[in-house]
Parts: sequence; structure tokens; C-alpha cells
Amino acid sequence: MGGDNAPAEVVAGAALAASEYGCEVVVVGQEAALKPLLAAHPGLHFQPASEVIAMDDHPAQAVRQKKDSSMSVCARLCANGEAAGWCSAGNSGAILAAAIFVQGRVKGVERPALGSIVPSSEGFIYFLDVGASVDSRPEFLIQQAQMGTVFAQRMLGRERPRVALLSNGEEASKGNALIREVYPRLQQSGLNFVGNVEGKDMLAGKADVVVADGFVGNVAIKMMEAAADFLFRTLRDELPKSLLGLLGGLLIRGRVQQIRSRIDWREFGGAPLLGIDGVAVVAHGRSDARAVKNAIRVAKEAVEQDLVGKIKEAVAE
Repeated sequence: MGGDNAPAEVVAGAALAASEYGCEVVVVGQEAALKPLLAAHPGLHFQPASEVIAMDDHPAQAVRQKKDSSMSVCARLCANGEAAGWCSAGNSGAILAAAIFVQGRVKGVERPALGSIVPSSEGFIYFLDVGASVDSRPEFLIQQAQMGTVFAQRMLGRERPRVALLSNGEEASKGNALIREVYPRLQQSGLNFVGNVEGKDMLAGKADVVVADGFVGNVAIKMMEAAADFLFRTLRDELPKSLLGLLGGLLIRGRVQQIRSRIDWREFGGAPLLGIDGVAVVAHGRSDARAVKNAIRVAKEAVEQDLVGKIKEAVAE
């Protein structure tokens, strides 16, 4: 029921996922809104939920008050073992609250984190936290580095992921008080810590996992998305304005589409909340059917790779 394009695009994406990935997908929400859409997709299962958490609801209060919201029902299905993971494109704070209240945190994790896959010249990096917590402490960033390392190993296939801190300079003396305190602790953590990186270094692929506090991370990831959208929108608008531009656009169209697919957030689908005792995937609020399909793929892969189990092992160590 959540997201700018819900529920039609969510149902369409769920149907695509069920067909392409061979997994059972349960669509959770209000019966009056969903039943007409589900008539065209008999392969999907349905679970009713009478309430919806809106984008402007206070996350924690809404989860506590709306016990039968679609998010709470999803989290309960997973906590009870009736589903392996859940996805939502709705209020991200409420997704986090529902996951914490219903599924709980991994023992030892102080604050769950939300990451995002970012394209780089070397392939992809994992960037966290991008908004699960906007007020960070050193302990949070240390655990984010641990959990991000597990994600890069299990989901990106990196044997010994390089971990870096996002800062305003490469030197150990750079950064705010939080970054300067975390730096020596990561040096002693046993992780493959490669030091500080600046924003430009992320896209250059100088690390496999980049850690930032949630406020900086959220601003950075949204600027990246906006910059990519602006670039392709400008190309689309400007090239047809002249005959030469139109011809050139036709010649490079195939390559441009390949580049776009590599950096399009829809292809990444969503990101698992790390530190939750179960799989919960946050999808973009603007998700269309393709993005929803890929968010379900991410949940499926997280289950298959035992992401939660490996995070438990890492935090325990």
C-alpha cells in the first residue's frame, strides 16, 4: 500500500517477481483496493490488512497505533515464519519501526542501518547508512562497517571488502569529531580498513564499503540520484533540438541505454535493513513495477545468502 505508485505498480511488480524468480509472493493490504488488481494475477497470494501507514505519519507512533497496517502485518508474517522476507516502498521510517518492534534487532546491534548499492568505475560499492539513523555515535558506524562487510561478501561477492569512511579529506586528521573518533577504532577492528575517502573517491571505486552517518549518507545518495536523473533528462531534452544532435542521439542511443541501466536505481530495487533479525527491504518511494520486482529479488537473495545469519556471526565476533 506504500509508495507513490501504489498499489497498481506494486501488484504488477509482485507479479513480475513471482513469474521471473519462481518465488511465492504475498501481497498485503486493503482488500477493496487490491482484489480488483489481483484478479489479473492469479499466481499471487493475498493477505488482508485493514490499515495503512501514510507517508506523513510519525513512524513509531503509527506502527504502535496501527497494529493492522500492511507493514505490521508483513513484519508479523516474517516473525512468525510464514514468510521469508518483506518489502515496502512506503514510509521508510515506519518500515524501520515495524521491523524493529515486530522482528527485533540482531543481538548486539545498537542501531540498524540502511545501505545502498552505488555504481563505480570498478563495478559497485555498498554505501551506508543512507538514512536509518540521522544521529550517529561511533559504535553505530563501527557496527555498520561490520555489517556492510558481510553484505559485500555475501551479496557482492567480495572476498575481503575494503572499508572506508566518508570524510572531507583522505588524511586521518580530517573529518568532524565523529569521523576522527571512528578512524582509529576501525584501524583496530580487524576489518580491511583503507582509511578516509572523499565523495569523488566513492565513484572511483577506491573501496567496497563506504560508511557515513545517516544524515550525510542520505543527503549524498539523494544528490547522486538527482545528478543522474538530471544528466539523462538534459540529454533527452537537448539532443533533439538540432538535426546533428538528433542524428548523434540515434547513433549513441544503445550505449546510453546501457549506461542508464547500470546506474538506474530501479535496477537495484531496494536495500535490506541491516541489523534486523529478519529480512526487511526498503524500496524507493517512487518505485514502479520494475523497481518493485527488483526489490523482491533483493529480499530473495538476502534469504538465500543467509545475510542475517552472517551478520549475527560478525556482530558476535
